[in-house]
Amino acid sequence: MKLYPAIDLLGGRVVRLRQGEYGDSTHYSDSPVDVAESFVAQGAQWVHMVDLDAAKSGVGTNRSVIADVASALRGRALLQVGGGVRSVDDARELASVGVSRVVMGSAAVADPSLVDAVAGVVPVAVGLDHRTGVVATHGWTESSGKQLLDVLADFPSAAAFIITDISRDGMLIGPDADGLLQASRATSVPVIASGGVGTLDHLRALTGNAKLDGVIVGKAIYEGRFTVAEAIGVLS
Repeated sequence: MKLYPAIDLLGGRVVRLRQGEYGDSTHYSDSPVDVAESFVAQGAQWVHMVDLDAAKSGVGTNRSVIADVASALRGRALLQVGGGVRSVDDARELASVGVSRVVMGSAAVADPSLVDAVAGVVPVAVGLDHRTGVVATHGWTESSGKQLLDVLADFPSAAAFIITDISRDGMLIGPDADGLLQASRATSVPVIASGGVGTLDHLRALTGNAKLDGVIVGKAIYEGRFTVAEAIGVLS
């Protein structure tokens, strides 16, 4: 199982939001490049980035920062980027600076055919963020009214699904292992877990799901609960 250590960008800085609330953020670093390189130095093969500004506004104000990270990681690790990817042009711009896979959330849920179009440019992970099984969109501020398990079949060209339980994100209380198992059994597309991991035991619990491709971890790493190297050791 792969580890996807996370970098969330807000105003060009590395932050973490609590349950997706922009007014409840913690600042960790002014250098996303340094953070990404520290992850790779510990063995990470992927880095997961979210442009929080673009997710909220649709404007890619952090694209130059993303380009710098992609350049620093080139040939060493792969970069997966989400937040504000709402068109083929957005995806093409990110791919052109070295992003290996884009993440589409709200735009994908609103128009699944857009994922097919973007997948012709760069691999797409579809981000499905949910509260009690109902998919949320637009930075978690709106409900789509659609059930998570019902939409999995809508994206045949997806390279992966990133499934986030919003109620657990940033809370360090553990992921929804049962829900993730149910979702991964309902699709042949690889599933990546996101949200809630706070201990190495939480990661160990996920390794029992042979259908799970990987797990995104952010706050637990920044808060010193464990290191990237320790997490990779558990997952491998």
